[in-house]
Amino acid sequence: MSTLFLALAAGAVVGLALGALGGGGAVLAVPALIYVLGFTPAAATTASLVIVAATAATGLYAHTRDGNVRWGTGVLFASAGLVPAALGGAVAGRLPPALLTGAFGILAALAAARMLRTPPEVVQSDRSVHKGRAAATGAALGAVTGVLGVGGGFLAVPALVTTLRLRMRTAVGTSLLVITVNALAALATRTGAADALDWSVIAPFTGAAVLGAWDGRRLSGKVKADTLRRIFARVLLAVAGLMLIGSLV
Repeated sequence: MSTLFLALAAGAVVGLALGALGGGGAVLAVPALIYVLGFTPAAATTASLVIVAATAATGLYAHTRDGNVRWGTGVLFASAGLVPAALGGAVAGRLPPALLTGAFGILAALAAARMLRTPPEVVQSDRSVHKGRAAATGAALGAVTGVLGVGGGFLAVPALVTTLRLRMRTAVGTSLLVITVNALAALATRTGAADALDWSVIAPFTGAAVLGAWDGRRLSGKVKADTLRRIFARVLLAVAGLMLIGSLV
């Protein structure tokens, strides 16, 4: 099976997840780049930032048109994560590959477990969001983005739903703003690593992901929010298992 076909197929799945769920793009992109396309863990985390930043920005535009973005909460989250994302990106290349994949799997499993325990939706406005809690969570997500090469959406969505009590669809749209900003901040510290990437794989992967994000956004408007949440959590659990096994091999 050709590398181009694999890149297009993987990109379409990543985009669909990111557009529909507001996260899960990098948590799917990193394993695909490592196990399907042959990237090293360090190269995969850098490449995923490129892919996720472009895809998240596309999804953000679509969700903004639908009124699903809480700009006040999203800007606070993203601003708090800028410095941690940059610092995390600067040290990521010095970490052992097994540590990167193992940490990735553990975080994905924890996020999935929390999503499965999420109580029914509670609607709140930006004014009722606890600013200190939002900033602290945003800083933690920024650090995760920098180190593991993820946009933070697979953690941002659970945080927005369970900690700040936003509706699922609002959390999806708002998380895309956080993902875009965090991914760009982390990527800025990896310019040297980005120059060495295989763009013949990353370009079609990113293009397919961007197109998939549009279909994902339409899907999110047709499926119940609780169903989306449970799908998201189960995908995370499957990926977490794959990454944990990979870190031990």
